[in-house]
Amino acid sequence: MTARNSYKDAVLFIAMVTAEVTNVGLNILFKAATNKGMSYYVFTFYSYALTTLVLLPLPFIFRSRTPLPSMKFSLISRIFLLGLVGSLSQIAGYQGIAYGSPTLASLISNLNPAFTFTLAIIFRMEKLVLKSKSTQAKIMGTVVSISGAMLVVLYKGPVLLTSGSPSSSSSLRSVLTTLASSPSNWIIGGLLLTVENLLKSIWFIIQTQITRMYPSEFVIVLLYSFCATIVTAPLCYMAEPNLSAYILKPDIGLASILYSGFFGLTLAVVVHTFGLRMKGPVYTAIFRPLSIFIAAFMSFIFLGDALYLGSVLGAVIICVGFYAVIWGKANEGDAGFTASDDKTPLLQSHKVEDTLV
Repeated sequence: MTARNSYKDAVLFIAMVTAEVTNVGLNILFKAATNKGMSYYVFTFYSYALTTLVLLPLPFIFRSRTPLPSMKFSLISRIFLLGLVGSLSQIAGYQGIAYGSPTLASLISNLNPAFTFTLAIIFRMEKLVLKSKSTQAKIMGTVVSISGAMLVVLYKGPVLLTSGSPSSSSSLRSVLTTLASSPSNWIIGGLLLTVENLLKSIWFIIQTQITRMYPSEFVIVLLYSFCATIVTAPLCYMAEPNLSAYILKPDIGLASILYSGFFGLTLAVVVHTFGLRMKGPVYTAIFRPLSIFIAAFMSFIFLGDALYLGSVLGAVIICVGFYAVIWGKANEGDAGFTASDDKTPLLQSHKVEDTLV
């Protein structure tokens, strides 16, 4: 049993890292697509619609070994709320990337563990013992992470490194330089990305509760994507009423949507859902800081993104806070739910068989 659990933990770890890599790739593709004139509202709608189609056969392929409970109104309402929160998070995130950059998005994503930890305490998913060193480390780490993120948003500083790659087109580099040189765009992008990560943390909390109520991850992610598509359809149309914008052409915009539907958004939703049920929201959130190094490298190589002093200092501070939270979690000796038993009134705990093998 121990060997089997270790195998599952290793598979989940690799899946979480892979999801972060594909997410950074998606952000870079999206940035390139918006630089070519694609609307982020169009991208969001098509991404969720394609993700729903890709996920459609999975519940039939990976059938649950145990009888599933009936769909009740309380569960359906939570899934619809999940779709609303998730779609708003995506819209805010893509707007933030459009104003800022994929690197900025990865830096601000380090707020996600801090937000998730705070919400997990509020919803009694994490222990809070003020006299404990682990609790003190997690609280201090949360404060430090938020401070580092604010430094990234409010202070850009001088350029430390720029790309001299001749492969980058002059027009693309011009757009990136314009965005990077505008303090207002930088701040707006940072604030939108902060909102995205707060909503993402709320998504983690709701999704964790849903997976405890209904032990079929593929059914949940399919219904979530379907609800998100229904939510984004009117929202995106009101924000982007020009129907010609929804006509896709064989360019980088179409490539980014296909990547999102088959790899980016689909993989992230599935992997995060498994991670939330197996390990809890804080474990799932702690992988977000990996995107810093991935995004900085990929943006520098492929997009010619500049690296600023404020981003470097903020990243260092955020990572210090992040690892303080991780140290606190490790010394607490519990990587997942710490209050998912019968004493927790906010969650309904169900014993289910692990389906990630």
